[in-house]
Amino acid sequence: MTSISGYVDKIKYRNEENGYSVISVTGEGGDYILVGNFPLIEEGEYILASGTAKVHPVYGEQISVEKYEIKEPEDRESVLRYLSSGAVKGIGEALAARIVKKFGNETIRIMEEEPERLSEVKGISERMAMSISAQFEEKKDMRKAMLFLTRYGIGMNLSAKIYKQYGENLYSIIKENPYQLADDITGVGFKIADEIASKAGIQADSEFRIKSGILYTLSQASGQGHMFLPEEELLSRCAELLNVPADGMHEYLSDMQMDRRIVLKKADEKTDVYLSRFYYTEMNTAAMLHDLDIRSDEDPENILQVIGELEKEDHMQFDGLQKKAVVEAAHSGVLILTGGPGTGKTTTINAIIRYFEHEEMEILLAAPTGRAAKRMTEATGHEAKTIHRLLEITGIPSEENGKSGDLSGMHFERNEEMPLEADCVIIDEMSMVDIHLMCALLKAVSVGTHLILVGDMNQLPSVGPGNVLRDLIDSGCINVVRLNQIYRQAAESDIVMNAHKMIRMEKIDLTKRSRDFLFIRRDGPDAIRSALLTLLKEKLPSYVNAAVNEIQIMTPMRKGPLGVENLNHILQEELNPGGRGKTEKELNGVLYRTGDKVMQIKNDYHRGVYNGDIGTIADINTFAELLTVRFEDGNEVEYSYGDADELDLAYAITIHKSQGSEYPAVIIPVWQGPRMLMTRNLIYTAVTRAKKCVSLVGLPEYFYEMVNNTQEMRRYSGLSERLKEIYN
Repeated sequence: MTSISGYVDKIKYRNEENGYSVISVTGEGGDYILVGNFPLIEEGEYILASGTAKVHPVYGEQISVEKYEIKEPEDRESVLRYLSSGAVKGIGEALAARIVKKFGNETIRIMEEEPERLSEVKGISERMAMSISAQFEEKKDMRKAMLFLTRYGIGMNLSAKIYKQYGENLYSIIKENPYQLADDITGVGFKIADEIASKAGIQADSEFRIKSGILYTLSQASGQGHMFLPEEELLSRCAELLNVPADGMHEYLSDMQMDRRIVLKKADEKTDVYLSRFYYTEMNTAAMLHDLDIRSDEDPENILQVIGELEKEDHMQFDGLQKKAVVEAAHSGVLILTGGPGTGKTTTINAIIRYFEHEEMEILLAAPTGRAAKRMTEATGHEAKTIHRLLEITGIPSEENGKSGDLSGMHFERNEEMPLEADCVIIDEMSMVDIHLMCALLKAVSVGTHLILVGDMNQLPSVGPGNVLRDLIDSGCINVVRLNQIYRQAAESDIVMNAHKMIRMEKIDLTKRSRDFLFIRRDGPDAIRSALLTLLKEKLPSYVNAAVNEIQIMTPMRKGPLGVENLNHILQEELNPGGRGKTEKELNGVLYRTGDKVMQIKNDYHRGVYNGDIGTIADINTFAELLTVRFEDGNEVEYSYGDADELDLAYAITIHKSQGSEYPAVIIPVWQGPRMLMTRNLIYTAVTRAKKCVSLVGLPEYFYEMVNNTQEMRRYSGLSERLKEIYN
């Protein structure tokens, strides 16, 4: 730990939102650069600080401050330096010198207790004297507020936000309704507000606490994919959270609806409770789909004639359903194209693209993730972007907690005011699109543009809230073409045939000798791990003609003997052991080593890497504290140690992280796990990620349990109902 003291010479940078600052300090031992949260510090002030000395790769030596305090100037030299710094508006060096000459060591006392006397100094009017005093008093009030807030366990960073938001009103808010902080201030959630309330002596059954708890419960439910909660379930969850009876909570819901914080939607004999922003996002999505869904009156025979010409040019033959899809794409403002593996979705997309090209129309392609967009590009020969890139995401990510992947402060340039310039927009892997991204996409699509949504609703649903693709299909309002014919080449694949058997609930023969669907019986985690390693290192690379790093182990869970964390530790030691000059660094509890296979686990729009991108650690620079990752496209990206939480080891990944991806071969451990997780759509998604071969290792009974478990956790979403309301 390094300790320094000195005068703040210059504030080089300050983020007004969170107080993060870079300051230069002149002390007895020399000049220093300090970095940290200094929301209140001013130039000229005297600081005592302690922290860790580091060398930044660009800015050189810095001290990352962990604790500091500001000392009020006491002697003439300190007072003169402080006032000369410009910390008090209206006082420059010359005027500061005259004030200190007049009042000497009494200067600070005069400014606080007898500010009118400042007018005795040449160049200061009575009005200016009172202005100087008010500024000085405000800084004093700010520091007093900080001390008050520390009693409630509130740090400097958050204290500065609270003072900036409320000023002198913060005292009454903390004492009467600290839950207001959760509504007004970014970074304050219910849990923080509840801790403050407890220390402030707020009753457990306070109206403020219950209302805040209701909002928090709905917000937490959205993290599980829900758009709303049924009233009884909401109040039951809220009662458990607050440890108070659910009786009596009903009365608060009407008040909250009047305040426009929630929406109560009657549905049959029950009431659904939405956060207001979720309800209106759902409503707007339904309304925009309705407005886009304009039927063309073009003669189908003309379209079929063009299709016939294209078949001759491309030496291809489309079947009846594929021709129907092209006709419906030309006729429909909005079309859903759905089907399982081997049903010709890619061929149909290419036919639709060829038709619109023939008609000299502008086409844009996109998918939710970078890997899905890359697959779409390879399959169609046309550039596909991520939806975020298509909508031109821009802005500066929030620096809250230093997380560069945070989308706070970012927005889409493409919207209703600057829509996409296209006659046809095709979106693949729609099962991964949540309600917020769907709403943003629709805002950027002009009426008159053909919107074609492609996906398989039997895949896992989106990580974010809503169940968009399934709701659109279930509504019966949007035109749907279902591809259900399995083509001859695909019919030779047991991956394809068994995937369809899963959906039809037909028995799969795991004893059958197959070229691409292998079930290897092993009993117990140790035996399963041993088989995984044999397959990965010895059997599969030559069988599918792929490198070890191209073959992917996928598992349902993060924890447990066959979870991602344990498997990655074992596989790292087997495939990339330490030694031989390799550099390694432990970050956030994970040991990273040069040569490790890693995955980007969140979208990072500034680095140009996306959730699901896989690469290899090319270098670890312990001096500059940087990791360099070489991704599959050859792009090399640098990460500071602080940004390493954007990466995870990827020798094994969760099945959820595999969405939108495809691998030459996939290995899946099949063992017991939580029933709510071990579902049919999970194993279906995993199996359909394999291009040439899928190997399942474990016991057949657990595989059949997953296939038969169709009770995937229900998502409460109302897009289907909103569409029916608007269309009817």
